[in-house]
Amino acid sequence: MSRPFPPRNSSPASFIRVNGKIRAREVRVIGVDGKQLGVVLLNDAINLARTHGVDLVEISPNAVPPVCRLVDFGKFRYELAKKEKESKKHQHASTVKEVQLSPRIDPHDLGIKTAHAIDFLCEDMKVKVALKFRGRENAHTEVGFEVINKFIADIAPYGHPDFQPKLVGKAINLMISPLPRNKRAKNPNQVEEEEDQDDGHPESAKAAAPANNNHKPNHAPAAEKPKVPVADQPAETGLNAPFANL
Repeated sequence: MSRPFPPRNSSPASFIRVNGKIRAREVRVIGVDGKQLGVVLLNDAINLARTHGVDLVEISPNAVPPVCRLVDFGKFRYELAKKEKESKKHQHASTVKEVQLSPRIDPHDLGIKTAHAIDFLCEDMKVKVALKFRGRENAHTEVGFEVINKFIADIAPYGHPDFQPKLVGKAINLMISPLPRNKRAKNPNQVEEEEDQDDGHPESAKAAAPANNNHKPNHAPAAEKPKVPVADQPAETGLNAPFANL
């Protein structure tokens, strides 16, 4: 029983026709050196591949006639898997984070929500903003649009809205995508961490000081006081001569 859909874990190389599995009477052949050999019959192309010790691989089945290449199928699969792996490296998973707001949100809470959104955008994530109205708030939707516009202005250095804010039902929805890294401002949280780390290091002037602390300034030695003979020294009195009365 044939499956209507290919298995999920199958590789693209498993659907490539090789040699006798090719379903065409004539094929356009590309040689081992990459040069086109023209349109030939399928049997002649297979025999040509055998003479070169390679396989006849169908690389463009939708062309008329199909395009085939003379190449080692094992090497061809390796190159195909390598290209697929490199293409996946450049693909970023589109992760979406949601931020919920309200028309009567406190300015401090709005700042916290904005900081969270900036962190998400700096990590190449999309941000979905939802501002919901409750009760009598539905009669003053302009207040909600003011909050949304302020939110957009605060995150402008980090992301841009995919579309204008829309009122859908009882909520205003908005999707924000991150700017490219070369046009995006730095995350303020990371800047603060770098500044804290710089404060822990010694100052540049101290770091530039010589390591040898034995160096002394070249000052002239102080003149020595002349020694006075003991007989010529003045007699001590008072508290300085406790044994004077003996």
